[in-house]
Amino acid sequence: MKITWLGHSGFRIEIEDAVLLIDPWLTGNPMFPEARRAEALAGATHLLLTHGHGDHAGDALAIAAELRIPLVGSYDLINFWGTQHKLDGIGFNRGGTLTLGGARVTMVAASHSSSLQGADGPIYAGHEAGYMIAGAGHTVYMSGDTDIMADMEWMGELHGPDIGILSCGGHFTMDMARAAYAARKYFAFRTVIPCHYRTFPLLEQNASALRAGLPPGVQVIEPEVLEPISI
Repeated sequence: MKITWLGHSGFRIEIEDAVLLIDPWLTGNPMFPEARRAEALAGATHLLLTHGHGDHAGDALAIAAELRIPLVGSYDLINFWGTQHKLDGIGFNRGGTLTLGGARVTMVAASHSSSLQGADGPIYAGHEAGYMIAGAGHTVYMSGDTDIMADMEWMGELHGPDIGILSCGGHFTMDMARAAYAARKYFAFRTVIPCHYRTFPLLEQNASALRAGLPPGVQVIEPEVLEPISI
């Protein structure tokens, strides 16, 4: 399995026969080198969204149309877009599980918000979500934008993820210290990858507090954009 950071909260996950693009915000992302766009998208099979905010879903329609791959996410958001655009979409809801290229993807709760930018203000875009992605002998918890939740307790027990990709830049999501608390209290990760940080000065710029707050033996990998992490 390969996990590749696209900057901010965007990831490319190669697992089983799937190549999942998760929240691939590329246009205007200060972390992403636009000249390497084709490399980031090559071979993608599905585009998976956690919620509707522009720094997650801003490129989704264009990429899905360009690559002719299905958009996967909240039923409300996918159905809303489906009434306005011709798209291949798979809408589902919390607790639902899809098999995408041999990988099992379960939508789980997050604690955030979700909207699209409309001409007259925000447009409801379904609920925010995270994902448990199982395959290749691993389960990845993609937290999406979230704070700590009591739901993390049963999520950790039921799904047993060994890899956590956690939003932990602060201000809009939990920060590094809060993410460390959630990880050690509710999960038994072997590997933790931070995201939703470094993009802007407003966000945390390194994962030192995350690393300091985790139990011994938990590997924290601070990703570099377009440098695959093989697990």
